[in-house]
Amino acid sequence: MIKIYPENNIDGYIQTVLGIPLLTLQEEHNLAMKLRKKGDLEAARSLVMSNLRFVVHIASSYSGYGLQKSDIIQEGNVGLMKAVKRFNPAHGVRLVSFAIHWIKAEIHEYVLRNWRIIKVATTKSQRKLFFNLRRTKNSFNWLNNDEIKSIANELNVNPNLVREMEGRLSSIDYGFDNKYAEEKNNYKNPSNYIEDSKIDPAIQLEKYDFERYSYRRLYIALNKLDERVRDILKQRWLNEPKATLHELADIYGISAERIRQIEKSAIKKIKNYINI
Repeated sequence: MIKIYPENNIDGYIQTVLGIPLLTLQEEHNLAMKLRKKGDLEAARSLVMSNLRFVVHIASSYSGYGLQKSDIIQEGNVGLMKAVKRFNPAHGVRLVSFAIHWIKAEIHEYVLRNWRIIKVATTKSQRKLFFNLRRTKNSFNWLNNDEIKSIANELNVNPNLVREMEGRLSSIDYGFDNKYAEEKNNYKNPSNYIEDSKIDPAIQLEKYDFERYSYRRLYIALNKLDERVRDILKQRWLNEPKATLHELADIYGISAERIRQIEKSAIKKIKNYINI
């Protein structure tokens, strides 16, 4: 495999792979059989190398996404290697025909992962729209209703999805705290006007003090009850598994209804004390 590094000349890489001879149908079949039957890695290498030119050709159609061409080609090469691993010459098709799906799948995933900070397409319909809508639109103007219906019919999706994806494609990523952009452009960093009240120190301290106060009052209230009542509340509310009324009735030799009355009265006393 020919590796592509950022510092390398991409044109030089392309000229190199274009100079690798193509395999004949018989040569490709023989190499693929060696790989499948014997796990011959040299055969796999020959299959990959002879088809690198097709990855370059496919990758060239993804030049409008603002991503490095070398990165797109490298991702396509990963797809080619996956295809070689799964290729079965007995099906009677050439490797390149079988590999197109795998090459495009890897490139698509890379583009979706890197085109925006937030992924713009996650469902199957959104992914199909993302790549087809850019190609279908003829200008930077917003689509009218007739154009939306036409595209929806062509791609077999809901018109609302077309409008939604058009909005996503037209959006721009903004940095949360980009001081350079704020200075050069009339752009206000979200960090200057978006706040999270949950991490306000005053609110956090108030919450902590309130919880500590409530726990202290609860502890004092429980200790004002006699031992039997505390045990009933503990087994009914704090233990796991919680005891039933009938289980406690058997323990204390009283009726289940009496246990319920004791529990209800104790809870009322605790609430009254805490709310003082």
